Amino acid sequence: MAIRLLGFQTTIASPLTMSGIGVHSGANVSITLLPAEADTGVVFQRMHDNGDVTELRAVSSQVGNTDLCTVLGLSPARSVATVEHVMAAIYAIGLDNVLIEVQGAEMPIMDGSSYPFIEAIEQTGIVPLGVKRRYIRVTKPVRIESGGSWCEFRPHDGTRFEVEIDFDSPLIGRQKWEGELTAKTFKSELSRARTFGFMRDVERLWASGHALGSSLENSVVISDDDTVINVEGLRYAKDEFVRHKTLDAVGDLALAGTQFIGCYRSYRGGHRMNANALKALLSDPTAYEVVEASAPRQRASTRDFVAVSAPEFAPWSA
Repeated sequence: MAIRLLGFQTTIASPLTMSGIGVHSGANVSITLLPAEADTGVVFQRMHDNGDVTELRAVSSQVGNTDLCTVLGLSPARSVATVEHVMAAIYAIGLDNVLIEVQGAEMPIMDGSSYPFIEAIEQTGIVPLGVKRRYIRVTKPVRIESGGSWCEFRPHDGTRFEVEIDFDSPLIGRQKWEGELTAKTFKSELSRARTFGFMRDVERLWASGHALGSSLENSVVISDDDTVINVEGLRYAKDEFVRHKTLDAVGDLALAGTQFIGCYRSYRGGHRMNANALKALLSDPTAYEVVEASAPRQRASTRDFVAVSAPEFAPWSA
């Protein structure tokens, strides 16, 4: 199976600004994506009212809270929350280097999916840089378990996701999405899947200071009688739920700091499990190798990749 790979690193063609509501804070927030040089990676810059800037690299070592979303940074006053949807778009579309200035404490939720970010980045454009892209290739299985949940990486000639969910809800039940991840597949099959929640959890979330910006405009809401409240219904028949969980997994694994070659499988996973699985992989040097394309091309098989020494600046490191 061939995989979509660009030989050179990329960045965004020109600055791009997006604004919206923070799903947890309920505050108006805006972000500006800026071009960045090769080997910069994805870097969030939270702009504070007093002129200070908190810089957070989008890598596994920077992950803080993972209760309801993925947060970069350990201090609430100097962190950026809900990065998974924009990170999924950045990863899937093949954008390697970008600075993201954030006016607020979290990403705008937009419509609850990654599609608005994909659309905006495509309209702005992506340009190649004159430095080869490096990849993390999984070389042996790595698995973590917690209760009845598990996640694992396995060697695979491509980039594949197999995500299964199992909810005690007749509307959702047990669902699975599996497939090779390409920009085209992500855009058509995953990018429009929205975050979802249950009405019975709303008061508890509000009391804890979460979901203050959640609405029918950015979330699929399930009523107490197990029906979808949203007038327009679901975007992907009955399985929008597992497609969104897969979207989340793409965004969470983008915090490897570079693209990976392998298969990621999960059962009843989530942000915390995704983060812990990625840390387990990166903490075992025998479980992966760093490779780059032997020659620049649009598509390549793993036979076209050669192992290289990890650079002094490795985007997935601390």
